[in-house]
Amino acid sequence: MDEREILTRFKAGTLGRDEAARLLTGTRQARTDTRTRPETAPRPTEPYARPAAPPGDPDTQPPVQPPAAAPAEPYAQPSVRPDADPPAPLDAEPSAPPPGPWYAEPGAVPPRGRPAVEDRYAVVGIAGRYPLAPDLHAHWENLRTGRDTSRAVPVTRPGLAPAPPGRRGHFLDDVAGFDPEFFGITPDEGALTDPQERLFLEVAWEALESAGCTGSRLDALTSPGGPPRALGVFVGASSHDYALLAAASWTDGRPAPAAGHGGLPGRLASALELTGPARAVDTAECSALTALHLAVGALRREECAAAVVGGVELLLHPSRIREGAGEGVGAVVLKPLRRALDDGDRVHAVIRDTADGRTAGSRTHRRTDGAHETRESTARRIGSAGAATGIAALTAAVLQVRHGVLAPGDGRDAAAPWPRTCDDTGRELPRTATVEIAADGGCAARAVVEEHPAAEAPTGEEPGGDDGPFLLSAPTPAHLAATARRFADWLAGTADAGHPAGALPAGLARALRAGRAALPCRLALPASDAPGLIAALRRFADTGSAGDEARTADLRGGADPMDLGGLPQTRDYLTALWRAGHREQVTRLWLNGVDVDWAALEAPSPGAAPAEPPPSVHLRRPLWLSTDGAGAPREPEPTG
Repeated sequence: MDEREILTRFKAGTLGRDEAARLLTGTRQARTDTRTRPETAPRPTEPYARPAAPPGDPDTQPPVQPPAAAPAEPYAQPSVRPDADPPAPLDAEPSAPPPGPWYAEPGAVPPRGRPAVEDRYAVVGIAGRYPLAPDLHAHWENLRTGRDTSRAVPVTRPGLAPAPPGRRGHFLDDVAGFDPEFFGITPDEGALTDPQERLFLEVAWEALESAGCTGSRLDALTSPGGPPRALGVFVGASSHDYALLAAASWTDGRPAPAAGHGGLPGRLASALELTGPARAVDTAECSALTALHLAVGALRREECAAAVVGGVELLLHPSRIREGAGEGVGAVVLKPLRRALDDGDRVHAVIRDTADGRTAGSRTHRRTDGAHETRESTARRIGSAGAATGIAALTAAVLQVRHGVLAPGDGRDAAAPWPRTCDDTGRELPRTATVEIAADGGCAARAVVEEHPAAEAPTGEEPGGDDGPFLLSAPTPAHLAATARRFADWLAGTADAGHPAGALPAGLARALRAGRAALPCRLALPASDAPGLIAALRRFADTGSAGDEARTADLRGGADPMDLGGLPQTRDYLTALWRAGHREQVTRLWLNGVDVDWAALEAPSPGAAPAEPPPSVHLRRPLWLSTDGAGAPREPEPTG
């Protein structure tokens, strides 16, 4: 390796500091000692330097200096410190894809001087709950219309004394609600779990379902040479209101909620048996963007193959009910862009760059003509939302990039179309949004979000055209019936709107088989036509039966009685059945609890559904701290 390649690999995180120093020392020695070793002297190269900044830009950076030489151990590992990677300049122009076949070919190496698509990160899943918006469809409508989401403190909010007259904030609905059965948690444990942790668990699951990563595709997430389920979890949080409420009524011998925020990433990592890093981050309003920066670093160092990034803030203690206070919870799922394209994922947007530190939000840079999300713009929409500010701002940027519409704000009184700009040759450039959050305590973080062509709506062509089954599963029969009704309503709505998902349910069924978890209560239906599927789903939701062609199973008492899943020959047997067209037999084995790797059966990758399907249903019920028992759940009493 020459000096340029060594420094490039060091910057990308694939080469440790000590190893880079050792190689640089050897390279320079070989380059200067030509009298004794002329045959080993490499071709001289220019020192590695940052890309030039625009003329007059005060952020022009000097060339990166090589790391100081230090004694190196053999086979030194890459550094795991996120700040060890010198960040690329955020004010550089987006690099256009160069012409030529290398850019489009998976695994191809770009020519010297070309940007690497591998160092960009795709948002392949997204979910959230914000004031007056139980999902992102409602949230986008609020953003697009500039809706005022402030209101008085909800009278059903537990634990809050009546607020002063006229005081308003931006509140979520039903923060006391939770579905413990969905996640295998007892009601007592659910009542002792911080509602921030509970809400994040639900929203992170929805984001993973949005990404198609709760089924066999989750098992396929592996880093080079690593174990399966290499999914990282990075969460921003800063408040401990639930612990304060518990401390106020605590007596000796009674359990109390866990202190700290370790449960936020840990609960999801434990529930899904994930093998990637799990970290909670507290940098005030920057928390979620700092978590994003850490996640990108972990992906770059191949510590995980994908990552969930999120943030959460709830107002649960009376001391924090201030004028204009806000709440929110959101999550995104990231993959390296190249892998997302290879996997056929729906790419909502691309994270082009991230930065973290005091200079990240204050450095001068060229403003784009598009979306610019800040702490202030977020506060106008959902209030001062603490640790959820960063994820709310990132979500707003992704939604605007995805829809090609600029939301009101930044001098706009109403939503406006967002035309793409062109370069000097007339070629359209991707829409680009910046997200900058600066906290009062001095923390700052920034991200650059870019449009990707994969975000365009699918064409409706059948991805594979097989006649496989439409599968749904849930933890209980009640969950399964509710999920069937949700899918029936959604399919009917897409069919009425003329969307391809309503006309071609086989493509949707194919994506669901590989992308959704196989839970104990199961339903299998033919996916030949939309009207028949909608009718069968509604019949099952109403009566528990979906007709002669439907198959159901309840495996809560035990699955796979013959233990076929433990045999190494089972996978080959399933593959042979599937390729021979014996769909019914494979489906029956799945209904009996055999672990079917649908993603492997349907290779090449099943890819994204024609339209993003709705998430599984959570049957939420109020769970709150007990005032008279050892953590026993109770329904919260209205206040106000």
